[in-house]
Amino acid sequence: MNKLSYKDQIFISFMLFSMFFGAGNLIFPTFLGRSSGDELWLSLLGFIITAVGLPILGVITVARAGSFHTLATRVHPWFALIFPFLIYVSIGPGLAIPRAGTIAFEMGLKPFLPTSFSDLPIMLLLYTIVFFSIALWFSLSPSKLVDRFGKLLTPLLLTLIMVIFIKSIISPLGTFTSATETYQNNPFFQGFLDGYLTMDALASLVFGIVVANTIRAKGVNDSKLISKYMIFAGGGAGILLATIYGILAYLGATSASIGQAENGAQALTIIMNSLFGQSGILLLGVLFTLACLCVSIGLIISCSQYFSNLFGFLSYKGWAILLSLISLVIANLGLTHILAISVPILGAIYPLAVVLITLGLLNRYVNNTMYLTTILFTGVFSILDTLTHLLSLNSLKTLLGQLPLNPEGVGWIIPALIGVILGYLISHFKKTEIVKN
Repeated sequence: MNKLSYKDQIFISFMLFSMFFGAGNLIFPTFLGRSSGDELWLSLLGFIITAVGLPILGVITVARAGSFHTLATRVHPWFALIFPFLIYVSIGPGLAIPRAGTIAFEMGLKPFLPTSFSDLPIMLLLYTIVFFSIALWFSLSPSKLVDRFGKLLTPLLLTLIMVIFIKSIISPLGTFTSATETYQNNPFFQGFLDGYLTMDALASLVFGIVVANTIRAKGVNDSKLISKYMIFAGGGAGILLATIYGILAYLGATSASIGQAENGAQALTIIMNSLFGQSGILLLGVLFTLACLCVSIGLIISCSQYFSNLFGFLSYKGWAILLSLISLVIANLGLTHILAISVPILGAIYPLAVVLITLGLLNRYVNNTMYLTTILFTGVFSILDTLTHLLSLNSLKTLLGQLPLNPEGVGWIIPALIGVILGYLISHFKKTEIVKN
C-alpha cells in the first residue's frame, strides 16, 4: 500500500489552491479591503469563513463521503443525477471557464491594445483561441497536474503576490480610511456575504474528483488514505487562500485614499500603478492570466473526467477538446452577456450546494429523510427567488422579502431549517409507527 510523502501532499495542496484561485479571488478581497477600511479585520474574518471555510469543508465532505455522487445519492438517486450535472455545466463550460478566458483578456491584454483595436471582437477571438489552446494542452495530461500546478504555476502565482505585498511594505500606499456605509453597520456579516458570493463552494464539490484521481495516480488505492490526503490538501489550500486574501484585503484597505474604484479590478489597477508604475499593469495582467488559466485547467479536467464517466461515447480527451471549444464560443459572447445569463442560475444552485455540504458534515446526525426535505425546501425557495429576478415578479418578490435574512441574500436559510425540522419529525414518527407495529 503506497503512501504519499509530505512533499507530495504539499504539492497537491498547491495544486488545489491554484484550481480555486481565479480572477474573482483577486477582485473580491481587494475591494472588501478598500470598502471596509478601519473595519477591515472584522470584515475579513467573515469573508474567510465563507470564502475559505465553505470550499474547504466542501472538499472534506466529498472526501468523507467518498465521492460527490455518493453524497448526492443520500438525497435521492434522481438528485444525484441532475444536481451534479447542473453544477458541472454551470461552473464548467456554461460560466466559469468562458468567464476566465474573457476576464484574462480584459485584464491581461486589452489594457495594452490601442483603443481602436481593444473593442474589436476579433481581438477577443484571437486571444481566447490562444488561451484555451494552452488550457487544453495542460488538461490533456491530468496525471501531470501536480508537477505543472504544484511545482510550476502555483509557486509562480504566489511569488507574484508576495512581490506585490513586499513592495507595499517598502513603499506604503497609504493608511486605512473610514469604512463605507455598507461595512459600518455590520462589517462581519457583510464580509460573510461577500465571501459567500465567490461561489467557490460549488467548485469544491467539482474539484474533489480531480484531487482523488491525482492521489490515486500516485499509487494510493486505500479509500481511507485517499480521504485523509484530500482533507490535508483542503486544509493546506485553505491556509494559502486565507493568507492571500489577507494580503489582498490589506492592499485594498491601504489604497482607499488613492483614486476612485467601483470594483476590485479597478482597485488592483490603482494599486499596481501606484507601486510599480506602468510596469505594474503588465504584472497585474500576468497575475490575472495565470489565475484564470489555473482555474480553467482545473475545471476542464474535472468536467472532462465527469462527463467521460457519465457519457462514454467520448473519451476523456474528446470531452476536454469539446468543452474547450464550447468555452471558446461562449467566451466570445462577452463577459456582460455571460454574467446576465448565468448569475441567476447560479443563484438557484448555490444554496443547495451549501446545504448539501452542511448536511454531509453532520451526516452522523442526519438521516436520508432529513436530506430530502431540507434540499426540497431549499430548492423550492431558490427556484422561486430566481424566478422573481428573471421574470420581475414583484408580488412574489415582496412575499419572499418578508423572510428573515432574505434582503441580505441568504433567505434560503429559514426554509432549510424548516426542512431539517420537518425531516426529523417525519423520520421520528416513522420509527414510532414501526415500533408500534
